[in-house]
Amino acid sequence: MMLRVENLQKSFDGFMAVAEADLSVAEKEIVAVIGPNGAGKSTLFKMITGHLKPDSGRILFRDQSIAGLPPHVICKKGISLSFQIVNVFHRLTVFENVQAAVLARQGRTMNLFSPAHRLARQETRQILDSVGLINQAHLVSGHLAHGDQKILEIAIALGNEPDLLILDEPTAGLSPEETAMAIRLIRRLNSEMGLTILFCEHDMELVFALADRIMVMQQGKSIIQGECETVRCNEQVQMAYLGAAPDA
Repeated sequence: MMLRVENLQKSFDGFMAVAEADLSVAEKEIVAVIGPNGAGKSTLFKMITGHLKPDSGRILFRDQSIAGLPPHVICKKGISLSFQIVNVFHRLTVFENVQAAVLARQGRTMNLFSPAHRLARQETRQILDSVGLINQAHLVSGHLAHGDQKILEIAIALGNEPDLLILDEPTAGLSPEETAMAIRLIRRLNSEMGLTILFCEHDMELVFALADRIMVMQQGKSIIQGECETVRCNEQVQMAYLGAAPDA
């Protein structure tokens, strides 16, 4: 397995946000994490990427423990996170946003002898082309539509050359047309670029269309992980999240 999470726990002032969470993600797989609001999905992702330190449990990436490591170290190991709330530099151009991520990965942010605008141009253009933003490279990011800003954030994550891309609600706030565009991009990143993808999402139609396997959380706990049809037919999942009895 590329990623294994075992019995992960995290509490805040006595409130158990994540308890007994287990998750596995295989190479080149698309795995979805679903659950009601407050189930602990975003907290789980933040622990995997180092933005929160778990109270207990194990996080193994390529069989190496990464639990409690800082985000920049985990990022260098090959894990990138695209946040639920758009997190781009709104005053920089689309090109400059992605270029900054590439330069940070290359350790060239303190190069005193080469103007930054000349560096990593080809790789930046390749990333923008791969996500469909090359024609908007010159635009100031703050002027982009919300859907394009979400795509830009994925492009920034790609600038870190991840093996595992984690997407926290990648279609939140998108129109149907923007959602369709995001779905096509996620599929292409997986099938053409070979990226392993872990995401959480409330749109069940999208989840079942995209995921190879699904992990379901309820009250901070993993209640099942399996193939889509297995999860769809699970009585506990239907009662807790999908809102219907098996034969309904």
